[in-house]
Amino acid sequence: MDIGLLILVLIAFVGLTIYKGVRIVPQGEKWIVQRLGKYHQTLEPGLSLIIPFIDAVAYKVTTKDIVLDIPSQEVITRDNVVIIANAVAYINILQPAQAVYGIENYEQGIRNLVQTSLRSIIGEMDLDAALSSRDQIKAQLKHAISDDISDWGITLKTVEIQDIKPSSTMQMAMEEQAAAERQRRAMVTRADGQKQAAILEADGRLEASRRDAEAQVVLAKGSEESIRLVSQAMDGKEMPAVYLLGEQYIKAMNEMAQSNNAKTVVLPADILNTIKGLVGDKLKTS
Repeated sequence: MDIGLLILVLIAFVGLTIYKGVRIVPQGEKWIVQRLGKYHQTLEPGLSLIIPFIDAVAYKVTTKDIVLDIPSQEVITRDNVVIIANAVAYINILQPAQAVYGIENYEQGIRNLVQTSLRSIIGEMDLDAALSSRDQIKAQLKHAISDDISDWGITLKTVEIQDIKPSSTMQMAMEEQAAAERQRRAMVTRADGQKQAAILEADGRLEASRRDAEAQVVLAKGSEESIRLVSQAMDGKEMPAVYLLGEQYIKAMNEMAQSNNAKTVVLPADILNTIKGLVGDKLKTS
């Protein structure tokens, strides 16, 4: 064999050996090394040496936080209402060897655990509680799956409920119920308004009647006082009623004369006798 070719083959072999034996692990990753098909060690970030052709890097695992989107699913509440719920989980791999050897696909396994636990937790709640208790669901969900995934060398940083809402059919029913409730409240408000208006109107009529009665009492007292004063002034010569009736008679004639429909107003020549006659006739009638 040509010595030059042998040297080239030797150089290539040495280069390949160095390439196979020297590993530079980037920050944020850990590499799983197998020796002859069996787990041997975990390489930390930085420069590491392995035995070429015997050791091999089987898995490259990230040590950064992983965001797992949990698909939406239908969940039945305790009061038999179908709601749609989904979530997002934040995990971190602490033991890469356990994550890759403890389960076939840890991401899929965690998704299934979250979905199963979410159905179980919401299934024990009523609709109203499920829609308004995200923090409670989150806490129960984290507690339910943390122990399970710790066996895989994974920690659950947090889990968030992205969306939780009734199904489209239930949303339609809730909207109809809300519309009916709003209509009922409007009818009650309208009825209360009409009731209050009727009460106020009745109170107004009662107050008006009371004031009319009080006014009549005041007028009667005024008339009584007028008669008394007239009686004192006339010293019993004429009946006070004749005087007052004459005063009213003249006032009525004056108003009649000022009316737009009045043409001519004729007053009797002897007003006093006329009034006395009216009073006399009234007394006879009595």
